[in-house]
Amino acid sequence: MPRRGLQLHGRVRWLFLGLCLLLVLLLFAYLLECTPPADLSLSAPGVDQYGREYYQALLQEQEERHLNRAASLKRQIAQLKQELQEMSEKLKVLQDKKEPPVVQGLTDAKDQEPSDLLEYLHSQIDKAEVNTGARLASEYALVPFESFTSSKVYQLEMGLTRHPEEKPVRKDRRDELVEVIEAALDIINNPDEEDAAEEDVPMQRQTYTEAHFTEGLYRTERDKGSLYELFFAKDDSSSFRHVTLFRPFGPLMKVRSTSVDTSGTVINIIVPLSGRVDTFTQFLNNFREVCIQQDRRVYLTVVYFGQSGLPEVKSSLEKLSREEGFANYSLIPVEEEFSRGRGLDIGAHAWTRGDVLMFFCDVDIHFNVDFLNTCRLNAAPNKKVFYPVVFSLYNPAIVYGNLELAPPIELQLIHKKDAGFWRDFGFGMTCQYRSDFLNIGGFDLDVKGWGVEDVHLYKKYLRSDVIVVRAPVSSLFHLWHEKQCADELTPEQYRMCIQSKAMNEASHPHLGMLVFREEIEAHLRKQAFKTQSKSEDRET
Repeated sequence: MPRRGLQLHGRVRWLFLGLCLLLVLLLFAYLLECTPPADLSLSAPGVDQYGREYYQALLQEQEERHLNRAASLKRQIAQLKQELQEMSEKLKVLQDKKEPPVVQGLTDAKDQEPSDLLEYLHSQIDKAEVNTGARLASEYALVPFESFTSSKVYQLEMGLTRHPEEKPVRKDRRDELVEVIEAALDIINNPDEEDAAEEDVPMQRQTYTEAHFTEGLYRTERDKGSLYELFFAKDDSSSFRHVTLFRPFGPLMKVRSTSVDTSGTVINIIVPLSGRVDTFTQFLNNFREVCIQQDRRVYLTVVYFGQSGLPEVKSSLEKLSREEGFANYSLIPVEEEFSRGRGLDIGAHAWTRGDVLMFFCDVDIHFNVDFLNTCRLNAAPNKKVFYPVVFSLYNPAIVYGNLELAPPIELQLIHKKDAGFWRDFGFGMTCQYRSDFLNIGGFDLDVKGWGVEDVHLYKKYLRSDVIVVRAPVSSLFHLWHEKQCADELTPEQYRMCIQSKAMNEASHPHLGMLVFREEIEAHLRKQAFKTQSKSEDRET
């Protein structure tokens, strides 16, 4: 019995296994029967409508993934900008609390590695001379500004293809300046509590637009960043909005936004003179139109050397006073040999009404009312002196040599390569307060004659804590006149005078035409002879 039970149990097991195998075979056969035939066209994308939709869906999914990634990056950038703005506001608070550093030559303090972002940004702003001047070794160490309006840029670095006046046609330059102006407008039109506290006035929404932008300055230093100074005014108002921005190789930062009222700022224009009576008459015509008839916040000081021409100069001033009711002038005769530095020093010390903004001017300078505002905005007592770069006109006899007569002076005042150049080597025209001039020690009166005394004064300011603002000014022109280099000058002075004389005559192409005039005329004669010969051959 036991063996039969074991045999039966084994057979049942094998039978069950056979049934399972049969079910598996039936299921496999059913799957083979129900599976649709393979469509080879699906393996080639774009063959039928089903394939195109499939791959279009894949592309759309990939595109949505990239768009989501881009949106995420934009959000991160916006957050970083917001954090940087908060950092800049904290920087401003620390900046107000921090005492100005004592600068002793080239110290190692500014070369130390900043410990955090705030210290780094603060060090960059200090280096960029936003709050105080950096002491420089020579006049070549200063990086000048470039000036700009909403449509033009005035630049000193010329090169072979660049022009003294350019429209910002380069997209990067145009976008940069538009961004800066828009950022400044946003600061002015939406003042924060910090701006109100600084000016001690209640906050209120302003309504300034790009049309109110008057002028701006900017410069980029490769180890610091870009500094922007922008000025806005409404309807010939004497009240300006001044916005300072800084870009430390990153997003723009607001440094300050202030109001500047120039209504009470008188400019004492000091002109040293000896002879040149006709040129002085031309200067007085410009002075009458700009300073008396338009501005009226000026004083004229003429320091005259010698007796020759003095009666004519005195008569011209008295006539101007009678016709315009203008009494704000002084004529100071000096019985000495002409020295420009000596004359300006006498004019500065002759003022006895406290501090005043002075403009050291030459008799062959032409300016408009915009320059007077620029002079007031870029000079501040015990803080800033302004050294504008004038646009010097070439000899009109060469520039307009193809015309019978040169056009009037007003039509010659254009910024073109063939018309003139930025006199970036001249430091004679300057706007500075009398207190700064006296504190710095004035001119070196041991220097006689032409040129060097201006550079000495300029170097004094570069070695002080006063900020030196140097930029091309579109409203300031130096009219051409023939230069005479006296034999009494030192070799250094004579060399500088001859260089200035050569650069003052004409542009490089015009000078080339003069140098190669004989060669050009010979070529023209040959061409004329060939043309005549061909004409005679055709006639015969």
